[in-house]
Amino acid sequence: MRWFLGALFVYAAWHKIASPAEFAHILYGYGLFPNWIVNFLAMIIPWMELFCGMGCILGYRPRAAALLMMMLLSGFIVALSINLYRGHVFDCGCFSFGDTGGLAAIRQLLFRDIVYLSLTLGIFVGSRRRRLCIRV
Repeated sequence: MRWFLGALFVYAAWHKIASPAEFAHILYGYGLFPNWIVNFLAMIIPWMELFCGMGCILGYRPRAAALLMMMLLSGFIVALSINLYRGHVFDCGCFSFGDTGGLAAIRQLLFRDIVYLSLTLGIFVGSRRRRLCIRV
């Protein structure tokens, strides 16, 4: 699960890091964020995705990476849900730009992100540190 989600997050971050202006345009299209924060989010979110993905792949602080992934996915789920409720069709910008697909696609994205969230919960719970117990 760690490798799968890690690779997925690295892949999702790649095009956003390469084109932050396009990603900012996507975030603006969500209709949820004030204009002054859109560019900041467009610069921070892809790097968070990249570092979380690399942390999971390399096994470096997988619980911290999974916790950040859960926060990101929860934010994505909230954003998708609000726009689905409003009937607002938009480009999610997940893995490429320019792919809307309509409200049915948003439902699929929402379901997919909920599945990913459950997988990250599995990583978070399954990566508990083992404490060294010394019996005397």
